[in-house]
Amino acid sequence: MRNQSLPDLPRRILMGPGPSDVHPRVLAALARPTIGHLDPEFVALMDDIKALLRYAFRTENALTIPVSAPGSAGMETCFVNLIEPGERVIVCANGVFGGRMKENVERCGAQAIMVQDEWGKAVDPAKVSAALKGNANVKALAFVHAETSTGVQSDAGALCKLARAAGVLTIVDTVTSLGGIPVETDAWGADAVYSGTQKCLSCPPGLSPVTFSTQAVDAIKKRKTKVQSWFLDLSLVMNYWTGQGGTRTYHHTAPVNALYGLHEALLMLREEGLEASWKRHGEMHAALVAGFEAMGLKMKVEPALRLPQLNAVEVPAGVDEAAVRRQLLASFNLEVGAGLGAWAGKVWRVGLMGQSASPVHVLTCLAAFESALQAGGAKINAGKAQAAARSRLGLA
Repeated sequence: MRNQSLPDLPRRILMGPGPSDVHPRVLAALARPTIGHLDPEFVALMDDIKALLRYAFRTENALTIPVSAPGSAGMETCFVNLIEPGERVIVCANGVFGGRMKENVERCGAQAIMVQDEWGKAVDPAKVSAALKGNANVKALAFVHAETSTGVQSDAGALCKLARAAGVLTIVDTVTSLGGIPVETDAWGADAVYSGTQKCLSCPPGLSPVTFSTQAVDAIKKRKTKVQSWFLDLSLVMNYWTGQGGTRTYHHTAPVNALYGLHEALLMLREEGLEASWKRHGEMHAALVAGFEAMGLKMKVEPALRLPQLNAVEVPAGVDEAAVRRQLLASFNLEVGAGLGAWAGKVWRVGLMGQSASPVHVLTCLAAFESALQAGGAKINAGKAQAAARSRLGLA
């Protein structure tokens, strides 16, 4: 146990599934003087954050706020507010996080009707359509837009369209997608969408942006039972964030400094522009893949389904994937992620999120991997990765 101030911590290069590197502007914002969570200046900042989140989510939803807890709490916020005991929810699972949705449904006392797809594949709209047609009295369809465990993107627009046609609500996980690829809340017609701050927004972990459509808000207001979580009950939280009736009602002490950081991160996203951010993530992904493939490594997911911000790289036969990760951390201060669930030991998950989606990160990552793999005796095409990546980056 440490009984003194923290020592100087290493400066890691964060290229795992999250968190991502945090820009100095955001770190500086976190250090601003703490003021009260009902201070008029802070209330004005809250309104700015809501407007900036609407920009990021591409929505006009009035109820667009950051939940004072990580992305998992954003997920739970959506489920506990919209789902009541005895109701039925179609849950799509093509990786770890669809399974977490199922757990939330069941903890609400509701029934989860599962639509299963293979790891590495997108959610199949045909299966969802069949589930919607084959099940009566369904309250919602829940799915993950960007599956962090595999690096796969599903067609959120198509899935939301099916749900709307069937008259059911949608709950959409955009934890890994917001800021990195298009999230079109209003165009999709999505009803409850949640995300996290620590990925493509490049903000420290600890907050979960959420947005709710007018249909979702109506469903919350028409509940027959109390929300099972007092802290996440939006009928209470809304009065703090929206100031209905002209006054803000105290609900909890908001994480003031963390919200300073989110505000700065969202300002930076708006300054760059959403489309420019999406383009940057795509370009860095193309360069990273070119380098890995030139090295002789393979990507686990087919090109049309890949997330640019989360890259699943196959571990070559005979290579100790954990040993490589330890070498990357010890020798290069580079953090990448291990495989989860069915892909444990089979892939590295390499993140290109937010501030970590840059040419410097791409080239550093490839050089570090080449060194670590050679040290472990792996047979790779040495000396090829940098040239391939630099060519894609226009640096050759």
